[in-house]
Amino acid sequence: MDTFERLREICLSLPEAVEKPFGDHTAPSFRVRDKLFVMTFEDELSITFKAAPGVQEALIAENPERFYRPPYVGAKGWVGARLDVDQDWDELAELIEDSYRLIAPKRLSAQLDHRSASER
Repeated sequence: MDTFERLREICLSLPEAVEKPFGDHTAPSFRVRDKLFVMTFEDELSITFKAAPGVQEALIAENPERFYRPPYVGAKGWVGARLDVDQDWDELAELIEDSYRLIAPKRLSAQLDHRSASER
C-alpha cells in the first residue's frame, strides 16, 4: 500500500470524512462537514493536521525529523508530518483521529468512542 493510500484509509475510516482538495489545489485533503482535519500538498510528501495546544511543540521537540511547524497554519497549532521519512503509522493514525475530534461535531466524535469501546 502506498503512502497516500494508507493516509486515505486512515482518514476515510472516520465518520462522515470525505476527500476534497483545498482551494485550487489538486492534492487530497480530508474534511468532516466541510471542515479540514488533514491537508496534503502537491510539492512535498507531507501532511498537516490540527492539534491540541502544546502538542505541536512536543512533537517537534521530540522528533524534528518527522514533525515540523507548517507555514500559515502552524501559528494556529497545526502540525506538519513528513511522509518521506520513516513514520510510525499507528502514532500518525492517533494524531489524525485527534485532529478529527477537534474539528468534528461532538455527535460524530462520540461515534469513535463507541467504536473504540466495542473493539475492547
